[in-house]
Amino acid sequence: MHISVRKNLKKNKSAQAGLVILTILFLITIIAPLFTKDPETFSKMILSEPSLTNILGTNDLGQDIFSRLLFGLRTSMFVSISAGLLATLLSVAIGVLAGFTGGLFDEVIMRIIDSMLVIPSIIILILISAFIKPNLISLVILISLFHWQGGARIIRGQTLVIKQKIHIYSARTFGAKKAYILTRHIIPDLGNIIMASFLHNARSAVFLEAGMAFIGISSLSSISLGTMMHNALEFYYLPVWLWWLLPSGIMLSLVLVSFTLLSNLIEKIIDPRLKDA
Repeated sequence: MHISVRKNLKKNKSAQAGLVILTILFLITIIAPLFTKDPETFSKMILSEPSLTNILGTNDLGQDIFSRLLFGLRTSMFVSISAGLLATLLSVAIGVLAGFTGGLFDEVIMRIIDSMLVIPSIIILILISAFIKPNLISLVILISLFHWQGGARIIRGQTLVIKQKIHIYSARTFGAKKAYILTRHIIPDLGNIIMASFLHNARSAVFLEAGMAFIGISSLSSISLGTMMHNALEFYYLPVWLWWLLPSGIMLSLVLVSFTLLSNLIEKIIDPRLKDA
């Protein structure tokens, strides 16, 4: 972890809470199979209330909701981390190259980014998903392809500033190759911005995955927090929302809140004017 981030994290209680929540959720996704039932196992106990056997009761197929909740969290975290990393990688690669190279390449990339930012990505994702019903891997790719533009624009702008600094000029004067300058100077100087971009992309990814599953246009065969909420709403006339819908919503909220709290810390480090906000 970057030194400035670590230093500010010690002073920021809300960011510490976000990190603790995110760490706990991440650990749950790893050890979930060790202490839960098979989430796909059917039983005759349909829509049963919470009990010692089933902590959060069962759904309309007699499946244990607690097990499905933990596996749903696992899926949502996978989409969040994977799409966040892939979108950030695209942002860094395209943004840095555009800013460092300049010229026609930079102009073409910026026009592409501008055209993609004009159209709301959620509309395109909904239209594509309605036709192909993407699985987890294709959903991660889809989300990443439509969420790198904002980060790339910011990284490109910061790259233009960094490449004018004296240590970059000195490295060029002594004959340093472009690859060396990019990997040893420019990208390390973008550390906080890259981290902020990742947190933003990860938060957007888990929200989009849950939203698309909630309205039923992503693959409903995989267990996720969004699909659980989608299925629970079909029985809104029963009190199942207490043990089926509500826990799923709370778990999704915890994921979003944890990313938001950490993102706020990074943004305050990047822009000190936000510290008093």
